Amino acid sequence: MSKITVTNLQYRYPLTAELALRGLSFEVEQGEFIGVIGRNGAGKSTLCAALTGLVPHFFKGAYGGSVRIDGINVKESKLSDLSPKIGIVFQNPYTQMSGAKETVTEELSFGLENLGVPKPEMLARIDDTLNLLEIKNLHDKNPFELSGGQMQRVAIASILVTRPELLVLDEPTSQLDPQGTREVFRALKHLSKQGMTIIMVEHKIEEIAEHANRVMLLDQGNIVAFDTPAKLFSLNQLAEHGVRPPVFTEICRGLDIRNQQSGLYPITLHEAVNEVQKFNESN
Repeated sequence: MSKITVTNLQYRYPLTAELALRGLSFEVEQGEFIGVIGRNGAGKSTLCAALTGLVPHFFKGAYGGSVRIDGINVKESKLSDLSPKIGIVFQNPYTQMSGAKETVTEELSFGLENLGVPKPEMLARIDDTLNLLEIKNLHDKNPFELSGGQMQRVAIASILVTRPELLVLDEPTSQLDPQGTREVFRALKHLSKQGMTIIMVEHKIEEIAEHANRVMLLDQGNIVAFDTPAKLFSLNQLAEHGVRPPVFTEICRGLDIRNQQSGLYPITLHEAVNEVQKFNESN
Protein backbone atom coordinates (compact mmCIF):
# COMPACT_ATOMS: atom_id res chain seq x y z
CA MET A 1 0.00 0.00 0.00
CA SER A 2 1.32 3.46 -0.92
CA LYS A 3 2.07 5.99 1.80
CA ILE A 4 -0.08 8.61 0.06
CA THR A 5 -2.94 7.90 -2.31
CA VAL A 6 -4.74 10.89 -3.83
CA THR A 7 -7.80 10.15 -5.97
CA ASN A 8 -9.61 12.76 -8.09
CA LEU A 9 -8.89 15.50 -5.51
CA GLN A 10 -10.89 18.66 -6.17
CA TYR A 11 -11.15 21.76 -4.03
CA ARG A 12 -12.61 25.27 -4.28
CA TYR A 13 -12.09 27.94 -1.63
CA PRO A 14 -15.18 29.64 -0.17
CA LEU A 15 -16.55 32.59 -2.13
CA THR A 16 -14.53 31.73 -5.24
CA ALA A 17 -15.66 30.42 -8.60
CA GLU A 18 -12.52 28.62 -9.79
CA LEU A 19 -11.26 25.29 -8.55
CA ALA A 20 -7.88 25.48 -6.81
CA LEU A 21 -7.32 21.75 -7.40
CA ARG A 22 -8.82 20.01 -10.42
CA GLY A 23 -9.08 16.25 -10.09
CA LEU A 24 -5.56 15.36 -8.91
CA SER A 25 -4.69 11.66 -8.71
CA PHE A 26 -1.28 10.26 -7.74
CA GLU A 27 0.52 7.96 -5.32
CA VAL A 28 3.67 8.39 -3.23
CA GLU A 29 5.64 5.56 -1.66
CA GLN A 30 7.15 5.61 1.82
CA GLY A 31 10.57 7.28 1.88
CA GLU A 32 10.12 9.20 -1.36
CA PHE A 33 11.28 12.81 -1.55
CA ILE A 34 8.80 14.61 -3.81
CA GLY A 35 9.41 18.13 -5.09
CA VAL A 36 6.40 20.22 -6.10
CA ILE A 37 6.94 23.13 -8.48
CA GLY A 38 4.83 25.59 -10.44
CA ARG A 39 4.00 29.24 -10.89
CA ASN A 40 2.28 31.28 -8.18
CA GLY A 41 -1.36 30.26 -7.93
CA ALA A 42 -0.75 26.82 -9.41
CA GLY A 43 -2.28 25.06 -6.37
CA LYS A 44 0.92 24.06 -4.55
CA SER A 45 0.03 25.44 -1.11
CA THR A 46 -3.53 24.15 -1.44
CA LEU A 47 -2.16 20.68 -2.14
CA CYS A 48 -0.01 20.92 1.01
CA ALA A 49 -3.09 21.88 3.02
CA ALA A 50 -5.05 18.94 1.57
CA LEU A 51 -2.28 16.44 2.37
CA THR A 52 -2.15 17.56 6.00
CA GLY A 53 -5.91 17.81 6.55
CA LEU A 54 -6.06 21.61 6.82
CA VAL A 55 -8.25 21.25 3.74
CA PRO A 56 -11.10 20.59 4.44
CA HIS A 57 -10.96 20.66 8.28
CA PHE A 58 -9.62 24.21 8.70
CA PHE A 59 -10.12 25.78 5.27
CA LYS A 60 -13.72 25.14 4.34
CA GLY A 61 -15.08 25.09 0.81
CA ALA A 62 -16.15 22.59 -1.82
CA TYR A 63 -14.19 19.34 -1.57
CA GLY A 64 -14.27 16.23 -3.72
CA GLY A 65 -12.25 13.06 -4.12
CA SER A 66 -10.00 11.68 -1.39
CA VAL A 67 -6.58 11.85 0.25
CA ARG A 68 -5.43 8.75 2.10
CA ILE A 69 -2.35 8.47 4.30
CA ASP A 70 -1.52 4.83 5.04
CA GLY A 71 -5.06 4.05 3.92
CA ILE A 72 -6.59 6.56 6.37
CA ASN A 73 -9.03 8.99 4.75
CA VAL A 74 -7.87 12.49 5.73
CA LYS A 75 -11.33 14.03 5.34
CA GLU A 76 -12.89 11.49 7.68
CA SER A 77 -10.17 11.83 10.36
CA LYS A 78 -9.67 14.44 13.08
CA LEU A 79 -6.67 16.76 12.84
CA SER A 80 -5.67 15.60 16.32
CA ASP A 81 -5.44 12.04 15.02
CA LEU A 82 -3.42 13.09 11.96
CA SER A 83 -0.94 15.40 13.69
CA PRO A 84 1.28 12.69 15.24
CA LYS A 85 1.73 11.15 11.79
CA ILE A 86 2.03 14.30 9.65
CA GLY A 87 4.24 17.37 10.09
CA ILE A 88 4.00 20.62 8.14
CA VAL A 89 6.49 23.46 7.78
CA PHE A 90 5.22 26.81 6.48
CA GLN A 91 7.06 29.55 4.59
CA ASN A 92 6.89 32.01 7.49
CA PRO A 93 8.61 30.68 10.64
CA TYR A 94 6.64 33.07 12.88
CA THR A 95 3.55 30.94 12.25
CA GLN A 96 5.27 27.93 13.84
CA MET A 97 6.81 29.42 16.98
CA SER A 98 4.92 28.87 20.22
CA GLY A 99 5.82 32.35 21.51
CA ALA A 100 5.96 30.90 25.01
CA LYS A 101 9.55 29.59 25.14
CA GLU A 102 12.76 31.54 25.78
CA THR A 103 15.33 29.22 24.19
CA VAL A 104 15.57 27.08 21.08
CA THR A 105 15.84 23.94 23.23
CA GLU A 106 12.65 24.85 25.07
CA GLU A 107 10.93 25.58 21.73
CA LEU A 108 11.81 22.13 20.43
CA SER A 109 10.62 20.53 23.65
CA PHE A 110 7.17 22.16 23.36
CA GLY A 111 5.68 19.65 20.92
CA LEU A 112 7.36 16.69 22.62
CA GLU A 113 5.88 17.68 25.97
CA ASN A 114 2.41 17.73 24.43
CA LEU A 115 3.04 14.26 22.98
CA GLY A 116 4.11 12.96 26.39
CA VAL A 117 7.63 11.99 25.32
CA PRO A 118 9.78 11.02 28.37
CA LYS A 119 12.45 13.59 29.26
CA PRO A 120 15.54 11.42 28.45
CA GLU A 121 14.15 10.63 24.99
CA MET A 122 13.10 14.25 24.55
CA LEU A 123 16.64 15.52 25.21
CA ALA A 124 18.13 12.90 22.88
CA ARG A 125 15.73 13.83 20.07
CA ILE A 126 16.45 17.54 20.50
CA ASP A 127 20.21 16.96 20.42
CA ASP A 128 19.94 14.77 17.30
CA THR A 129 17.75 17.30 15.49
CA LEU A 130 19.95 20.29 16.32
CA ASN A 131 22.96 18.40 15.02
CA LEU A 132 21.11 17.26 11.89
CA LEU A 133 20.26 20.85 10.92
CA GLU A 134 23.64 22.12 12.15
CA ILE A 135 22.15 24.61 14.63
CA LYS A 136 23.48 23.16 17.89
CA ASN A 137 25.12 26.53 18.58
CA LEU A 138 21.66 28.13 18.80
CA HIS A 139 20.34 25.84 21.56
CA ASP A 140 20.33 28.53 24.28
CA LYS A 141 19.27 31.46 22.08
CA ASN A 142 15.86 33.13 22.14
CA PRO A 143 14.05 32.07 18.93
CA PHE A 144 12.75 35.60 18.36
CA GLU A 145 16.25 37.11 18.53
CA LEU A 146 17.52 34.98 15.64
CA SER A 147 17.84 35.99 12.00
CA GLY A 148 15.04 35.01 9.64
CA GLY A 149 17.10 32.15 8.22
CA GLN A 150 18.07 30.84 11.65
CA MET A 151 14.48 31.05 12.83
CA GLN A 152 13.29 29.06 9.82
CA ARG A 153 15.76 26.26 10.59
CA VAL A 154 14.48 26.23 14.17
CA ALA A 155 10.90 26.03 12.84
CA ILE A 156 11.88 23.05 10.70
CA ALA A 157 13.64 21.47 13.69
CA SER A 158 10.53 21.91 15.86
CA ILE A 159 8.63 19.65 13.44
CA LEU A 160 11.43 17.17 12.72
CA VAL A 161 11.94 16.56 16.43
CA THR A 162 8.44 15.02 16.64
CA ARG A 163 9.56 12.45 14.01
CA PRO A 164 6.53 12.53 11.71
CA GLU A 165 6.14 9.78 9.13
CA LEU A 166 5.13 12.34 6.49
CA LEU A 167 6.71 15.80 6.31
CA VAL A 168 5.08 18.47 4.13
CA LEU A 169 7.08 21.66 3.53
CA ASP A 170 5.74 24.78 1.80
CA GLU A 171 8.72 26.82 0.52
CA PRO A 172 10.75 26.29 3.72
CA THR A 173 14.02 27.72 2.36
CA SER A 174 12.65 31.04 1.11
CA GLN A 175 14.41 32.92 3.93
CA LEU A 176 17.61 30.87 3.93
CA ASP A 177 20.95 31.77 2.36
CA PRO A 178 22.57 29.26 -0.04
CA GLN A 179 24.53 27.54 2.73
CA GLY A 180 21.46 27.18 4.95
CA THR A 181 19.44 25.91 1.99
CA ARG A 182 22.02 23.22 1.23
CA GLU A 183 22.09 22.12 4.86
CA VAL A 184 18.29 21.78 4.98
CA PHE A 185 18.20 19.79 1.74
CA ARG A 186 20.97 17.47 2.95
CA ALA A 187 19.07 16.87 6.18
CA LEU A 188 15.82 16.14 4.35
CA LYS A 189 17.55 13.75 1.94
CA HIS A 190 19.05 11.93 4.93
CA LEU A 191 15.61 11.62 6.54
CA SER A 192 14.01 10.32 3.34
CA LYS A 193 16.68 7.63 3.14
CA GLN A 194 15.72 6.64 6.68
CA GLY A 195 12.09 6.20 5.59
CA MET A 196 10.46 9.58 6.15
CA THR A 197 8.18 10.60 3.26
CA ILE A 198 8.75 14.21 2.19
CA ILE A 199 6.60 16.51 0.06
CA MET A 200 8.34 19.83 -0.58
CA VAL A 201 7.07 22.88 -2.44
CA GLU A 202 10.14 24.82 -3.56
CA HIS A 203 11.26 27.43 -6.09
CA LYS A 204 14.97 26.61 -5.82
CA ILE A 205 14.96 24.35 -8.86
CA GLU A 206 18.63 23.31 -8.76
CA GLU A 207 18.22 21.86 -5.26
CA ILE A 208 15.00 20.06 -6.16
CA ALA A 209 16.66 18.59 -9.26
CA GLU A 210 19.56 17.26 -7.21
CA HIS A 211 17.69 15.86 -4.19
CA ALA A 212 14.12 14.88 -5.13
CA ASN A 213 13.22 11.35 -6.26
CA ARG A 214 10.34 12.69 -8.34
CA VAL A 215 9.02 16.14 -9.22
CA MET A 216 5.40 17.23 -9.67
CA LEU A 217 4.64 20.20 -11.91
CA LEU A 218 1.34 21.91 -11.14
CA ASP A 219 -0.41 24.60 -13.15
CA GLN A 220 -3.94 25.99 -12.66
CA GLY A 221 -4.73 23.19 -10.23
CA ASN A 222 -3.73 20.41 -12.63
CA ILE A 223 -0.83 17.98 -12.64
CA VAL A 224 1.09 18.78 -15.83
CA ALA A 225 3.80 16.18 -15.20
CA PHE A 226 4.96 13.93 -12.36
CA ASP A 227 8.23 12.15 -13.09
CA THR A 228 11.90 11.86 -12.23
CA PRO A 229 13.82 15.16 -12.22
CA ALA A 230 15.78 14.17 -15.34
CA LYS A 231 12.63 13.41 -17.35
CA LEU A 232 10.59 16.35 -16.09
CA PHE A 233 13.29 18.99 -16.58
CA SER A 234 13.99 17.71 -20.10
CA LEU A 235 10.42 18.55 -21.17
CA ASN A 236 10.10 21.24 -23.83
CA GLN A 237 7.00 22.97 -22.47
CA LEU A 238 8.23 24.03 -19.01
CA ALA A 239 8.21 27.75 -19.83
CA GLU A 240 4.54 27.49 -20.84
CA HIS A 241 3.78 26.57 -17.22
CA GLY A 242 5.84 29.30 -15.58
CA VAL A 243 8.92 27.31 -14.54
CA ARG A 244 12.44 26.93 -15.84
CA PRO A 245 14.81 23.95 -15.75
CA PRO A 246 18.05 24.03 -13.72
CA VAL A 247 20.68 26.38 -15.15
CA PHE A 248 22.90 23.41 -16.05
CA THR A 249 20.03 21.96 -18.07
CA GLU A 250 19.44 25.25 -19.87
CA ILE A 251 23.10 25.49 -20.86
CA CYS A 252 23.26 21.91 -22.13
CA ARG A 253 19.99 22.32 -24.01
CA GLY A 254 21.39 25.40 -25.73
CA LEU A 255 24.48 23.40 -26.74
CA ASP A 256 22.38 20.31 -27.57
CA ILE A 257 24.43 18.21 -25.15
CA ARG A 258 22.50 15.32 -23.64
CA ASN A 259 22.94 11.79 -22.39
CA GLN A 260 23.29 9.64 -25.50
CA GLN A 261 21.61 6.62 -23.93
CA SER A 262 18.58 8.27 -22.32
CA GLY A 263 18.34 11.33 -24.55
CA LEU A 264 17.82 13.46 -21.42
CA TYR A 265 19.64 16.66 -20.52
CA PRO A 266 21.88 16.89 -17.43
CA ILE A 267 20.19 18.38 -14.36
CA THR A 268 23.14 18.83 -11.97
CA LEU A 269 26.58 20.39 -12.28
CA HIS A 270 28.25 16.98 -11.96
CA GLU A 271 26.12 15.51 -14.76
CA ALA A 272 26.69 18.55 -16.97
CA VAL A 273 30.48 18.35 -16.57
CA ASN A 274 30.45 14.65 -17.46
CA GLU A 275 28.31 15.13 -20.57
CA VAL A 276 30.37 18.11 -21.77
CA GLN A 277 33.55 16.06 -21.38
CA LYS A 278 32.03 13.19 -23.38
CA PHE A 279 30.84 15.63 -26.04
CA ASN A 280 34.31 17.17 -26.38
CA GLU A 281 35.99 13.76 -26.55
CA SER A 282 33.69 12.61 -29.35
CA ASN A 283 34.19 15.71 -31.46
